[in-house]
Amino acid sequence: MWEAVGIGDLDARVYEALVRCRHADASTLAAELALPRGQIVRTLAALTAQGLATRLPGRPARFAAVAPDAAAAPLIAGREYELLQLREHVQGLSEIHRRAAATWQHPADLVEVIEGRANVRKKITMLHQEAREQICLFDRPPYVGEDSEYEAQGLDVRKVEFRVVYDRSAIALPGRIEEIWKSVRRGERARVGEVPMKMLLCDGRKALIPAGSADASYLIHASALLDAMCALFEAVWNRSILLANVDASTAGPALDSGDEDLMGMLAAGHTDDSIARTFGWNVRTVRRHIHRLGEQVGARTRFQLGMEAARRKWI
Repeated sequence: MWEAVGIGDLDARVYEALVRCRHADASTLAAELALPRGQIVRTLAALTAQGLATRLPGRPARFAAVAPDAAAAPLIAGREYELLQLREHVQGLSEIHRRAAATWQHPADLVEVIEGRANVRKKITMLHQEAREQICLFDRPPYVGEDSEYEAQGLDVRKVEFRVVYDRSAIALPGRIEEIWKSVRRGERARVGEVPMKMLLCDGRKALIPAGSADASYLIHASALLDAMCALFEAVWNRSILLANVDASTAGPALDSGDEDLMGMLAAGHTDDSIARTFGWNVRTVRRHIHRLGEQVGARTRFQLGMEAARRKWI
């Protein structure tokens, strides 16, 4: 223990024996510690020089231990000062290292391979915890288990902005649209479009993408490749369809039978001409009814209307 302040093991043993004896000569200490008297004499001289012991007057030479708190305090203070100097030196070196890393990185340092499904999940959770401003996600099947593996379950979207682009195939999965609406009501900004791959972006500083399977992923650090991933997300986000944040209490009344038939034909992919022939309307009337239903639920496109119809269980 005394090694922490530069006191060797033998010196410490002799000093602590002297503390227990209050004062003693070399012969007494040699007998107690079962060590040669000459070794004890040299150790007592060293302890006196270090301020841990004092020689008492008279002969034979007797020594007394300096009070442990008084003896240790300057040693500890000296070591704390040395550690403080080391800390400041390391901080300076770290700044030099950061500047050097910012100017050049080996390509192998820019992409990290995360192997193992458990390790990938840990990295996803870590990225969510590290986020300070924004998490961006590309979400598309297939999923590992029941949930999107790139989502952090229970994320508090009030702390960071959370933007997700869902692939059209994702919302077609049974029960998936209900989970998406729950996230939207918690504050998630969601859109639906054509998603090229799964991806997680953390504050624009790191990106995680699959490495061909759920058992491995690539973690991309600051680089031109990361800039490309950020630009890809923004491009897909801008051309995707917004899912409005609509509270469940605004679902409104159920459709009448005519509107149900109309929604059913829209969901089946019928054209305006086909719907017009079925109802005996002209095309302008069909479009007017579709526009009315869109205004009723706040949808600007047919796709948004279909999403709202699914959320409200109209179809």
